[in-house]
Amino acid sequence: MHAPARSFPTFSLTRLLTTVFQPKGGERVAILIDLEDPFDVADFAFLKNPALTIQRHAYDVFYRGLQDGALKELNLTGGDLFAYQITGGSNLDLPDLAVTPAGNKVSLEKDVYPNYDIILCISTFSATAPLTAFAKQFGFRGATLHGLNEIILSSGLAVDYNEVSKQAEKLRLGLTKADSFEIDFKVDNAVYTLTLICNRQEAQKSHGLCRGPEADVANLPAGEVYYVPEGAEGQFPMRYEDGTLALMDVSGGRIQKATLIRGNPHEVDAHNAKLLSDPVTGELGELGFGTQNLPVSGRDIQDEKVLGTLHVATGRSDHLGGHLVPKLFKNAKNATHDDILFSPAKTPEIEVVQARMKRDGRTEIVIEHFQPAPYLLNLLKNG
Repeated sequence: MHAPARSFPTFSLTRLLTTVFQPKGGERVAILIDLEDPFDVADFAFLKNPALTIQRHAYDVFYRGLQDGALKELNLTGGDLFAYQITGGSNLDLPDLAVTPAGNKVSLEKDVYPNYDIILCISTFSATAPLTAFAKQFGFRGATLHGLNEIILSSGLAVDYNEVSKQAEKLRLGLTKADSFEIDFKVDNAVYTLTLICNRQEAQKSHGLCRGPEADVANLPAGEVYYVPEGAEGQFPMRYEDGTLALMDVSGGRIQKATLIRGNPHEVDAHNAKLLSDPVTGELGELGFGTQNLPVSGRDIQDEKVLGTLHVATGRSDHLGGHLVPKLFKNAKNATHDDILFSPAKTPEIEVVQARMKRDGRTEIVIEHFQPAPYLLNLLKNG
């Protein structure tokens, strides 16, 4: 049974920043955006390009919102905006060069990271991994809001993150210290099973609160419980961006080979070539479960937070507590963290028949047919 439609309060930048960061008076805040040519930030020239909707939201909602009142309301300073060159991949390291609206070149590592207390990155590609590393190095707090659109602003960023945190914690406590998870996927009447080994590690949560005193970066919208698997075996189907479907053979914690199910064979050939030349690109570095009742936004950043969905991710995992850092990749451009989301909207050809948690000799069904199983619903009700 699907959750009933939910109404959301009107988005408030002041409420979001207050809830997420609980900022102290006098803290400096900055906004980062990505552009093909970062010099297009000069005199806000990028606003003339109607295709740059994410960057337009960064300007209209966050930059102008800070300048037109939020800075004063929250007793913050700064509100400055910087543009860097688009990285071209999820969680790739950020360039150091940035440009100001005055057209001046600055260094992120010398001029921005050390001099701001709160940094908001509103970009095309996720920057959570590199920004988390810089936060730990320089001591700031931050949030990454890649793929921002109207639906996200009116739902995933309008929620009360105190409640999101409470709900995520209820599910985290009910899923933590699992031995493993088994996930059954169905494509064209064939069922494949992937086993992810957790070895009783503590489950983690993305819950949207980044209040310090530790340096940290929140991924917004938030709302998931996740693991960094210690191993993985089996098979799972994957949908490529062009709609091609392939079967992933997994052993030793990594995708070893992709086999075409249907679609473009060249897409699969390219994937196999990448796995062969740079094997760590196939490592399964995350298993995540959504915890929120949110509308589909068309962006994974929100849609992977929906209760009843799950995602695995390949590649870089250091920002989640994993061991896979960029230097372990043979090609720096391959050092991405790529979420593979399974949901009715994103993967209609792939059914998640069931996801099961193995813990303490017991098996608990957590998801069936993209719906939270009674075990999860009871955690939310009684946890």
